[in-house]
Amino acid sequence: MSSRFLPYETIVTDAVLSLDEDTVLSTTEVDFAFTVWQSFPERLVGYPARSHFWDSNKERWGYTSKWTNDYSMVLTGAAIYHRYRKLQYKLWGELEVKGHLHHFSTKFESTIPVLTYVEKVSPDDVKNENLFKNSDFQTSSRASRWADPDHFAQRQTCMNKFASWFGGMPLVHSQMRLDPVLFKDQVSILRKKYRDIERL
Repeated sequence: MSSRFLPYETIVTDAVLSLDEDTVLSTTEVDFAFTVWQSFPERLVGYPARSHFWDSNKERWGYTSKWTNDYSMVLTGAAIYHRYRKLQYKLWGELEVKGHLHHFSTKFESTIPVLTYVEKVSPDDVKNENLFKNSDFQTSSRASRWADPDHFAQRQTCMNKFASWFGGMPLVHSQMRLDPVLFKDQVSILRKKYRDIERL
């Protein structure tokens, strides 16, 4: 997982599209996400949004994939970000944090959302949906890591590790979700630029 975030010299574009092998996205959805990113190039723009919360009973931070009124992470399973994020990730490799990341593969994809803490901005969620439930990859002989029961537990551990390293929770909540103009409005489909997104 770590190698996908390294600043390879072959990457010459400012925008980097990050996709997991079991992500299901249409070309229209990729096009819309890129259009949003062009307006917010300093942010991580993508589809699978997640959130953190404080569990007062366990006295620790929790991680949730439930759809709520806000979110604090956009996972890199389907996201677009600026290539300088890769340089940030490389620089982190010199810190103590990187020494712990190899213990949890899921932390690699969680690191990039945490890097938004540097600019004190939240990520941008576009058209919140489950991108993994209908994937043919889930029914293949190779099991998806999203189906691994330990996957969610690892994320919980990551949340608290990051909070410990930063001396506090670094993630920033947001209530903004960006949809195409006229998304699900009762107007002619011919008036909509991203008309296929509503059918997905």
